Amino acid sequence: METPTTLTRQLAAVIPLLLLLLGPLCVAGWLLLRQRRRARLERLSPLVRDLMRFPGQTLRDQIEQGRYDLAWEASMLVSLPSIVTAVLITTFQFTGRPVPSTMMALAVAGVVGYSILQTRKILALSRQLDQWRLGFDAEAAAGQDLDALMRQGAYVFHDVPGEKFNVDHVVVSPQGVFAVETKGYRKPNNLDGGTARATVVFDGQRLQFPDWSSDKPLFQAERQARWLSQWLSNATGDVVRATPVLALPGWFIELKGRGPVRVFNNTQLKSLLQSRDTQRLESDQIVRILHQLEQRCRNVKPTYGSLDEEQR
Repeated sequence: METPTTLTRQLAAVIPLLLLLLGPLCVAGWLLLRQRRRARLERLSPLVRDLMRFPGQTLRDQIEQGRYDLAWEASMLVSLPSIVTAVLITTFQFTGRPVPSTMMALAVAGVVGYSILQTRKILALSRQLDQWRLGFDAEAAAGQDLDALMRQGAYVFHDVPGEKFNVDHVVVSPQGVFAVETKGYRKPNNLDGGTARATVVFDGQRLQFPDWSSDKPLFQAERQARWLSQWLSNATGDVVRATPVLALPGWFIELKGRGPVRVFNNTQLKSLLQSRDTQRLESDQIVRILHQLEQRCRNVKPTYGSLDEEQR
């Protein structure tokens, strides 16, 4: 029968090995996950052409990549301290001498510093993922309500790629072209169940939220509508004037003024085609605009067989 002392020695010999293997195992798990994803993307898809872009397509891609990045950073957080600890313990066991205090201090300082930096990186990435998820939910909600406009004869495109940005939604109808920018903002804590803390006041120039105010979303909506107007005008040969729209899903909108940007919540988007002072379009203009938008938005690779050639 093994004595407690013998058992303790055996455990002391095994622990460094386990610690030494922990880091590589975490990395190997991440690599296996990545390889399975690559294998899935390399399979032959039954679809013969790319798909149209979905609401929040850019954010969905960022969220998926962010999850892989978060898994990698977490594995790195576990790996280096485990390897350093295993090396120190193994050195002591093989030499029979205590690790020099200077080396121990440097190792501890390095591990602590690395762990702090890595933890901050993980927390920052987690916060970014939360922001992306909030934005994706907002774009998905606005996209679903905008899709209902197709019953009124409109055409709806989502996540239209621009020049290093994207237009969240584009609506084309005889009533005009609408460039819809969607913003997802969290509401403040509201314990009384009222609506005052969930209301945005729009005076035509600025958005007044319960705790803050800003005009940046309005300028962004105008800027993207301006780009869309210029691009469609150049692409179709017609003069196209896109109407800027800002969607704030989940918020109550109190209108106290009127400006160049229309402001709606997601449920109010069903009245978008009732907007006045928009550019009316003829059927042949609509056909040319739809052709250009479809060419730009039909670029989503199917789930299978979507690995780019440079990634192979």
